[in-house]
Amino acid sequence: MNFLKDFFRTINTQRLRTFLTLFGIVWGTATLIILLAFGMGFRDQLELNMRGLGEKIVIVFGSQTTMAYEGYGIGRPIRLREADADALASQIPEISEIAPEYVTWQAEVRRGERRNSPQFTGIPVNYAEMRNIYAQEGGRWISQRDIDERRRVVFIGDHLKELLFGEKEAVGQEVLVNQTPFTVIGVMQPKSQDSSYGQRDRDRAFIPKSTFSTLFGTDLLNNIIYQVDDPANSEYVKGRIETILAQRHRFDPADTDAIMIWDTSDFWTFLNYFFLGFNIFMGVIGAVTLAVGGIGVANIMFVVVQERMKEIGIRRSVGAKRRTILSHFFGETFLLIGLGAAIGYLIGWGIVSAMQFIPIKDFVGTPQFTPVVGLIAFVVLAVIGLAAGWMPAYRGSRLNIVECLR
Repeated sequence: MNFLKDFFRTINTQRLRTFLTLFGIVWGTATLIILLAFGMGFRDQLELNMRGLGEKIVIVFGSQTTMAYEGYGIGRPIRLREADADALASQIPEISEIAPEYVTWQAEVRRGERRNSPQFTGIPVNYAEMRNIYAQEGGRWISQRDIDERRRVVFIGDHLKELLFGEKEAVGQEVLVNQTPFTVIGVMQPKSQDSSYGQRDRDRAFIPKSTFSTLFGTDLLNNIIYQVDDPANSEYVKGRIETILAQRHRFDPADTDAIMIWDTSDFWTFLNYFFLGFNIFMGVIGAVTLAVGGIGVANIMFVVVQERMKEIGIRRSVGAKRRTILSHFFGETFLLIGLGAAIGYLIGWGIVSAMQFIPIKDFVGTPQFTPVVGLIAFVVLAVIGLAAGWMPAYRGSRLNIVECLR
């Protein structure tokens, strides 16, 4: 009780100085929370955008040779086929999923007077899970039966649906693909996607791979996408793919330019390291701002010790131990910082909550007040409180009794 009375007496006698000191702690705490929340939100938004491309997929493209091999010259194009995907799946058990992908830009999709020339794609059933493509309610994705029976069905992106149908229902309706009627079986759920290898999925049209091959009279793929069972096997799988495709297409296995392999998991690794550094940087800025407030607290506690020297002398003379004086001033320091931190937490939380209603998600994400943010702020405040309180409290506990009473 006496401890709290002393604390509030200090606040009451030094109102302006206490207010300025508290303001530094409040501002520093709120700044730290807001900066960390923005960092977390930015990271989560980038991860969400990357998942729009696919869940750590690897994409293989055919290119052209840059080395002569077994009588073949330089510059020979390497064109992938569906049999290549089957060979990779059977010979590399570390591949968990694989999907051949046909692509053309030479197809026009028409609905009445509305028409568009999207990236037209022929794919297998497992392609949707690999690329995080999901149907809106009332529709469905391509099935194995669609592929087996070469059905003329099409799944369209949500933006392509708006171009062709506007606000009208698309599922169950017919569209013309180069004068061939196709039935729309599904429309893609909207998703964030900031990367692609041709066109955003929202603008694309997907049909069964067997239908594509028959309709366009080709067995040449645009690319093959796959996933590995364990990211640790990624480099080994890439080497096996280069070796197997070199054997099948008769090019030098050392000719790494004959095929191109884009491993999107490399970006995930970069993303983790980038945001570790980014959030540390943001945290340091917030901590420095908070440290300024901590200096103010140390300042006021030095003044408090100076003004209460007589009180300290009397307490020591009647038997108070040094650790009692030390803990007393330590307690006042942490109480002062705790009061400022509590107000700063509320202000930071309020600003972060208000930011949820501002349309900035597609650009920098939405700030998130997570337990991690709160824990980091708490640790920083504890360190600053320890640093700000130690020297004044130690000085007060070491004062000479005679000098205090004089």
